[in-house]
Amino acid sequence: MTTMATNIVFHAGSVDGVERAQLLKQKGVTVWFTGLSASGKSTIACALEQHLLHRNKFCYRLDGDNIRFGLNKDLGFDEKSRNENIRRIGEVSKLFADACCIAVTAFISPYRADRAVARELHEKAQLGFIEVFVDAPLHVVEQRDPKGLYKKARAGEIKDFTGISAPYEAPEAPEIHIKTDECDVKEAVRIITEYLEQKQFI
Repeated sequence: MTTMATNIVFHAGSVDGVERAQLLKQKGVTVWFTGLSASGKSTIACALEQHLLHRNKFCYRLDGDNIRFGLNKDLGFDEKSRNENIRRIGEVSKLFADACCIAVTAFISPYRADRAVARELHEKAQLGFIEVFVDAPLHVVEQRDPKGLYKKARAGEIKDFTGISAPYEAPEAPEIHIKTDECDVKEAVRIITEYLEQKQFI
């Protein structure tokens, strides 16, 4: 049984958030993509990261698959593991945002409660959190199915697969809602960039 450490003390930084933002000329924020597998999250996140970097903005992308090769390689895909996966990403993205980075995360993050925890982490730290619902109907993502995962899930080869044998709880009030069956990648990046500009993150 794992117990919480009691012999730890939080050390405040030598530079506060306001001073850091002034020095780096950028405010931190997390752009949190959520949506079904093959909805277009990673594709848009990659394009957004490239776009922002070319505008000389400090930006870094955290991708669902990539994180499971390292930080979260000990986690499975049952509900408890999914919760922990998103909890860790919420903490990591908060650290990036605290460093005045535009953290771009692309995770299915199927449960509203887990996304709410990630948002609360940021809000308590007075950091920006922008939820982007990358929305595509199930029949569309099944047609795309670049990894063949939906086919395997339908055949029972993958258990607890979001959208088929595990639930996806769509955001009720995301800051940005992108329908990728109606909107291409370039337009999606434009929409998100305009929102970041309006909120003065860039």
